[in-house]
Amino acid sequence: MTHSIRRTLLASVFASTLVIIPGAALAQSARSDTAPPPPPPPATKMAPAKAAPDMQAVLDALAGLGGKPIETLTPAEARQQPSAADGAKAVMAQKGMPTTPDASVTTQDMPYGSDAKQFARVYKPATAANAKGLPVVVYYHGGGWVIADVATYDAAPRAMAKALNAIVVSVEYRHAPEFKFPAQHDDAAAAYRWTLANAAAWGGNPAKIAVAGESAGGNLAVATAIYARDNRLTSPLHIVSVYPIANSSKMLPSRRDSANAKPLNGAMLPWFGYYYQTSKADAQDPRLNLVGANLRGLPPTTIINAQIDPLRSDGETLAAAMRAAGDKVEQRTFPGVTHEFFGMGAIVRGAKDANDLAVARLKAAFAMAPAKR
Repeated sequence: MTHSIRRTLLASVFASTLVIIPGAALAQSARSDTAPPPPPPPATKMAPAKAAPDMQAVLDALAGLGGKPIETLTPAEARQQPSAADGAKAVMAQKGMPTTPDASVTTQDMPYGSDAKQFARVYKPATAANAKGLPVVVYYHGGGWVIADVATYDAAPRAMAKALNAIVVSVEYRHAPEFKFPAQHDDAAAAYRWTLANAAAWGGNPAKIAVAGESAGGNLAVATAIYARDNRLTSPLHIVSVYPIANSSKMLPSRRDSANAKPLNGAMLPWFGYYYQTSKADAQDPRLNLVGANLRGLPPTTIINAQIDPLRSDGETLAAAMRAAGDKVEQRTFPGVTHEFFGMGAIVRGAKDANDLAVARLKAAFAMAPAKR
């Protein structure tokens, strides 16, 4: 037996032994949506800042839906839990407001890849059905790359399409742990390329394009702009990154002061990482740890954060890193609101203000773009 064969056999036996030892803790999860959750991090008693009354109403409604703590569940179980969007709809129903999607914006699902998860929901104002040269926003939803989908995050892209009279391409991507990092970033880039190639056929102007996203999608928006720069693609005119995952440090201020926030708490962050990373070293990859990426030459960027959010410091430190790289960045932290607030403009004042800021910056960017390609 050669040394190489012996090493291979020993490695196989050792790997098998790791799997069957009772109670053994693996560094990361298996590629299964039923993989059990990791041990929770140590608890902290620090109370988060007080939410504004309209935000608190959503948190109360969400609590009333009976969801279980995400960090205690498998991905399959977590995907069945009520979302913050469900909490918002519950408040809207209490107020007698319609909870069905605004029919003045139409949608069409289109595949950009061969996997069932590789599709985009294309939003377009009904009044612009036959229009040409419309602006285009490529939008990436949140969910820690493990949970949620384009339906969960319907509110923001639908509102953007209406407010901007634009086509909004909401990208679905493969989820972890079935597909681990960098699958989601690969899909985000592929969807951007696909949008550039097809926007004109939908009535859009591929030269008048921007990227936007929330949470994990806020990360993807910035990472895709970097990808476009590095691959000499049409650059987005603007980036809107809402409470992005951007800094892998565990010592950020918001990791402590918002550890017990809702609907995203500090214990959920390592839960997501456990499922989407292949190894803990992935956390330092510049596509995840954006503050360590080459940020030079990126488009003007608007970063939106919530005060009561363990990811607040991610956005604040990303803004500082982008400014240091010479980029034009506007960062706003909205008081009294939590993670996931951005899609709640109908009932949360802070969300409406954040939506208005994003729309204003995108309108300004599109106004400076060439009318035709």
